[in-house]
Amino acid sequence: MKFFSPRILLLLEGLTLLTAACAAYAALGASWWTFAVLFLAPDLTMIGYVFGVRIGAAVYNFGHTYTIVGGFWLIAHFTHASVAMPVSLIWLAHIGFDRLLGYGLKYPTAFKETHLGRV
Repeated sequence: MKFFSPRILLLLEGLTLLTAACAAYAALGASWWTFAVLFLAPDLTMIGYVFGVRIGAAVYNFGHTYTIVGGFWLIAHFTHASVAMPVSLIWLAHIGFDRLLGYGLKYPTAFKETHLGRV
């Protein structure tokens, strides 16, 4: 069944992450203006492509992987860093949104080649 294809499931995972991160952000009572301003900030990692596809993919992936932002969230949580917690949730929401749109982690061969397929 097409609905259960890996690509569809990965897109649904993105929707799930986006929804959960937004719900957690709302529960914090943080500013939605801050959310709007910082939502696209992780895309600044595309600047890495100025140095070529290989470096660009590495820098982009660093800013768009659950592992990095998850670690940032854990540090924020256990150190009670009040500023870092909302930032980590915005970052997670951004990654979920990207995945929902079909943008995945980049391969070092071309910007449009991602783990979710060609964009």
